[in-house]
This record gives sequence, structure tokens and C-alpha cells, in this order.
Amino acid sequence: MRESRDTRDATLLTVGEVSQRTGVSVSALRFYEGHGLIWSSRTSGNQRRYTRDMIRRVALIHATQGLGISLDEVKRILSLLPEDRTPKRADWECISAHWKKDLDARIRQLEQLRDQLSDCIGCGCLSLERCALVNPQDVMGSEGRTTSMLED
Repeated sequence: MRESRDTRDATLLTVGEVSQRTGVSVSALRFYEGHGLIWSSRTSGNQRRYTRDMIRRVALIHATQGLGISLDEVKRILSLLPEDRTPKRADWECISAHWKKDLDARIRQLEQLRDQLSDCIGCGCLSLERCALVNPQDVMGSEGRTTSMLED
């Protein structure tokens, strides 16, 4: 666990206050902390206390989840910041540019899936040889596999 400011500091926030300010549940905050995305200090009564900058960090984590970005990826990017600080505007511009490329690629994949999906609805082929969803461009065939999904 990371050390933070003195837990008697009036600027520290309780887990409930961070939850209320961010709209993220207390259990999610505990989850984020358990995965090293955020950190807190502890009072003598073992209660969590967060610095105010955790509000921005939690908001960023919560927003990225809405974009479908994995928590592992969020943690990786945040770990690149000096001293695990909360991203500033310049940091966010770099981070979002990286994620924009990833999101654009996923959008293209989803559009391709959407366009191919209409051919598969009601098809019933369940063939690994012919199915554009399960086996695009007959990748399995090029690997020497010709079984159908029903045979597995």
C-alpha cells in the first residue's frame, strides 16, 4: 500500500465521500484499490482516507470503463506517469491519442462484424469452414482444421 499524507489531515476524504463525489460505489473503490489503480492511507481505526486528487483519478478510471478499456490497460497507462500522479491535461492528451487509435480499430472491427452478421442470422451452418463469424477468411482451414462446431 502506498503511503499518503497524515491521516489526521482535514483535506483527506473518506471512502464514502469519494464515492459520493465520483458516483462510483464504495465496493468499486475497494476493487480499484485492490488492483492498485488508486490508493489510500489508513486511520488508527483502519479506515481508508483518500487525497483529493483521487477524485480525478477515479473519474478517469470510471470514464475509461465506459469506453470499454480494460482496467489492466488503465493501470498500465497510469503507471507510466511520474510518481503515479493523476494525469494532467497534457498527459490526458497523450493517453487519449493512444486510446483513440485502439477505439478506432475496435469500431472498424465492430462495423465489419455488423456487416457480416446479417449473412449469418438464420444461416444455421455452424460450419467452421464457412462461418464468417467463427472462422473469418477460413483461418482454421489454412491451419488444417475442417471440423464443424457441432463436432467438438
